[in-house]
Amino acid sequence: MLGGDLGAAGGAPRPRGAAAALADRVAALQASAAGADGAILVTVASSGNVTGLELDERSLGLGAPGLATEILRTIRRAQSALADRVADAVEATVGIETETGKAVLDSFAQRFPVQPDEPAAPVMPARAPFPSFSTTPTLPHQAPGGGYEGGRDSRAR
Repeated sequence: MLGGDLGAAGGAPRPRGAAAALADRVAALQASAAGADGAILVTVASSGNVTGLELDERSLGLGAPGLATEILRTIRRAQSALADRVADAVEATVGIETETGKAVLDSFAQRFPVQPDEPAAPVMPARAPFPSFSTTPTLPHQAPGGGYEGGRDSRAR
């Protein structure tokens, strides 16, 4: 039963402990973050899984690699925002100074560390451009009539 445990006498529900209340609050938490000047909005559940992704038309101007990078960056920011929400839930239920409170906060801090402002450039170097082939020949020019162009094979002399 979600509201409490059944008591021994008469089946009346007993109030649940603070740890159980914390678990319920944390399970219901969500956090959101925006990226690319509001063109991307990501919502994550308390597990860190993405539960919502909204893309504005402006996000298409980033191109495929830029959009992928910005989505991942925004997901990490939303996940790191969970720690603040968990801290509020811990303070309201078990207290930040308790062992349970410290353990829960440490768990979220390790799983979803605070993301500093990342540089706009990706960490990995960009791919080399696709090679283009020039239209000028790389072999020296052969005078016409000295080979196949003259109607006979130059090797058949």
